[in-house]
Amino acid sequence: MSALTTAFQERKAEVEAYLEFLSDMEEQTKKGPPRFEGAQRPITVEQQRILYSTVYLQLYNLVEATISLCIHEVTEATRSNAQWTPSDLNDDLRREWVRAVARTHEALSPDNRLNHALQLCNHLASALPVDRFDMDKGGGGNWDDSAIERMTKRLGFELHVAKKIYAAIKKPIRDDMGSLALVKNLRNRLAHGSISFVECSENETFSGIKSLANNTLRYLEAVVGCFEKYLEGYEYLLPERRP
Repeated sequence: MSALTTAFQERKAEVEAYLEFLSDMEEQTKKGPPRFEGAQRPITVEQQRILYSTVYLQLYNLVEATISLCIHEVTEATRSNAQWTPSDLNDDLRREWVRAVARTHEALSPDNRLNHALQLCNHLASALPVDRFDMDKGGGGNWDDSAIERMTKRLGFELHVAKKIYAAIKKPIRDDMGSLALVKNLRNRLAHGSISFVECSENETFSGIKSLANNTLRYLEAVVGCFEKYLEGYEYLLPERRP
């Protein structure tokens, strides 16, 4: 198992452990108000909603951690053994390398822009290998399935996910949003204080939250698999430069 898959499975297990806890609590509600062993008072409906809402935070944490790690693994692969030069990279990824080195996406003073342009020029003129670079991922809180698809195109590959998994992640759940889009939306609203934890999961059921979580987890697992294939096949390089 690769480091990427191992890291994903470890973080995924945290979400599954929390869902298992909620499942046990849900089972207790069938016998009456749930309560922790030894507790004098049962868990209130309001407290249950707060616990349910935490799932959205955990899921989004997993999404952002997973995609950040996937991108990191790609940029690290390009500098493997210092053997690849920018001319070896596929066209899309080379574009991202230029963007990162020349900082074309940043507002710079004329002198700073010239300095970065010279740095790029010197690198190419000396035929130096690709060095560490960080892709611009945009601000935090923006990852959903559409954003992930756009990122893979920037890396030079199409995201191929099984039809059943793709249909499940796109299927509207609330306000015309699919599972991952809803996770992003609710996480951001919670983070910015525009909705309370109680309001977030109002009228939500555990079965609905579990279904949303499973859709998200299966989709992320498929995404990780696509990145694994991309890395193992050296698809970050031009076809003629792949081992």
